[in-house]
Amino acid sequence: MEEGGRAPTAIVGWACMTLCLVSYVAAFSQGASLSACSDMMPRHLRVQLHSSSSNYVTVHTNMSFFFPGDKVPVTVRSTRDYMGFMLQARKVSNMEIAGTFIFLPPGSKLLTCSEDGDTVTHSDKSLKRNLSFVWKAPDQPIGDIKFFISIVQSYFVYWAKIESAVVAQGGKN
Repeated sequence: MEEGGRAPTAIVGWACMTLCLVSYVAAFSQGASLSACSDMMPRHLRVQLHSSSSNYVTVHTNMSFFFPGDKVPVTVRSTRDYMGFMLQARKVSNMEIAGTFIFLPPGSKLLTCSEDGDTVTHSDKSLKRNLSFVWKAPDQPIGDIKFFISIVQSYFVYWAKIESAVVAQGGKN
């Protein structure tokens, strides 16, 4: 009788594990969670961090400096498809999130980490490659900034905090 009891138990266990995994994964298919705001790390099961020096993604802006209130175009370019991302601008001086995003491509949405619209994440799990955004600098001086993006290639592979070049605040004394 014992052997007859093992198979149904194994099936129930497998079904429970599968349903739990599917529901956990589905929760992140519509964007990063607020728990990722500070360290930009995905909260998936058993994800594997890859070195940011060996990534296939770059973050560009065509501006080397900005003034308070300026709108700065930001482009994320990739040589491979990816499913998820989180993008932020951060002050070089203290790594605080700064500014807001005012233009988003399809498949993305705003997230509020410190203030409304200061972070962008994916809104679906469609494959992405090259994306364009517009970031608006705060009206008060904040100093130099960098853009940071974390990319999730699959549920188990990601790159965290890929950096842009420094974008200097113009007009500093």
